Amino acid sequence: MKVAKTNKELLLLIREDDMVAFYQLYERYSRRLYGFVLRYIKQEADAEEIVQEVFVKIWEARNKIDVYSSFESFLFTIAYNTTISLFRKRATEKKYLEHLKMLQQAGASPDLNDEVQFNELNGQVQSLLNELTPRQKEIFLLSRDEGLTHEEIAKKLNISALTVKKHVANSLAFLKSRMDSSLMYSLLFAYLFLS
Repeated sequence: MKVAKTNKELLLLIREDDMVAFYQLYERYSRRLYGFVLRYIKQEADAEEIVQEVFVKIWEARNKIDVYSSFESFLFTIAYNTTISLFRKRATEKKYLEHLKMLQQAGASPDLNDEVQFNELNGQVQSLLNELTPRQKEIFLLSRDEGLTHEEIAKKLNISALTVKKHVANSLAFLKSRMDSSLMYSLLFAYLFLS
């Protein structure tokens, strides 16, 4: 019978870029981590995404992890902080959406200026999407337009969830860096792409 490796042994292997050891660590903790996050966030899709994000952070920090301290404590602290970050992001988005609703309710008829800005923004976004690589654009649209999770996209395109996450993050960073910074554009951008 095979004896399971300790966290320390797995972490030492992960430092050597051992994906099998990383997967074993993922298998060991992903369900517990999911349950932990779900207690706070109450949204299954968000909880799944946070678990994925936590393990991406673990992989990215694999050479800096102290193998002699409690890995569980480290792991759950990252999960907690990532959950709090999502709460903050959602609170900000909610404020943006409430502001948009107020703007819409302020006048019974749509403001022509807002409509012009919306059309301008939409055109700008479409143009920027065409500057992405074909794969980035495909992944971004599957994520934002079809609302697929990173795992669903990974399965559909036969690539890893880590690759999907990287493409989405790079696409968002590119779009944000190229968008007009005026308040209305920021509000509309948040409404269209971050919700």
